[in-house]
Amino acid sequence: MSTRIAFLKGHGTENDFVIVPDPDNAIELSPAAVTALCDRRAGIGGDGVLHVVRSAAHPDARAMAGEAEWFMDYRNSDGSVAEMCGNGVRVFARYLQRAGHVAEGDLAIATRGGVKSVHIAKDGDVTVGMGSARLPEGDVTVRVGERSWPARNVNMGNPHAVAFVSDLGHAGDLYSAPPVSPEGAYPDGVNVEFVVDRGPRHVAMRVHERGSGETRSCGTGACAVAVAAARRDGADPAVTGTPVTYTVDLPGGRLVITERPDGQIEMTGPAVIVAEGEIDAEWLENALR
Repeated sequence: MSTRIAFLKGHGTENDFVIVPDPDNAIELSPAAVTALCDRRAGIGGDGVLHVVRSAAHPDARAMAGEAEWFMDYRNSDGSVAEMCGNGVRVFARYLQRAGHVAEGDLAIATRGGVKSVHIAKDGDVTVGMGSARLPEGDVTVRVGERSWPARNVNMGNPHAVAFVSDLGHAGDLYSAPPVSPEGAYPDGVNVEFVVDRGPRHVAMRVHERGSGETRSCGTGACAVAVAAARRDGADPAVTGTPVTYTVDLPGGRLVITERPDGQIEMTGPAVIVAEGEIDAEWLENALR
């Protein structure tokens, strides 16, 4: 291992990430290493790690190399691997732009949730094509303390349970995952969103992300919330033939979600690089002992 490892820190609506550029996939990021890097007191701090690798160099992405040069090898802050992170894709794109790998305009990024289409606008916002939502059948219930709510099961390449509540405070502290029933509905865990209305096609949310706890923002969660709200409101673009757009306020900022008649969902929001530096390899090795 080299004595120092380059890193950057970035966020999308305050969903923050440690970015580790590694084009040739030469750095072994074990779950313990990811956890150490994401530790907000003893490490750099973040909701996850964006491992930047060329698709051709990573076994999970080689099949996508013909469509997307770069692969977002995303890890949650507990070291677990996640299929997708919507805010992470925007920050990943911003890093690629900063590093000179891409320019304003359109690009493709490979993820474990498939290849995502991205547009970097002149005004600084980044739009990500998030694919389409699946709405699995079956009733789901979310519980916090003595309260419980029916939830909408939405899959955005990762699983979500969306509960509409009267007060976001009812979500509790979200340090631990809210219980979801029936048992076994989400064998690999689930992201849980609590949602209140702010106005016509305007909602606010809090989220517990599996593997990370409550985060300031969740891109796939905002998409799931917009889809769930649209269906609750009787708006299905596949039926009406008209796109539907929801503004979603999160603790860390605002995202705009549009679902099109073909089912494709676009998410638009900011992405910021705030710092760059070097990880001391000796510190990292000591942190893993």
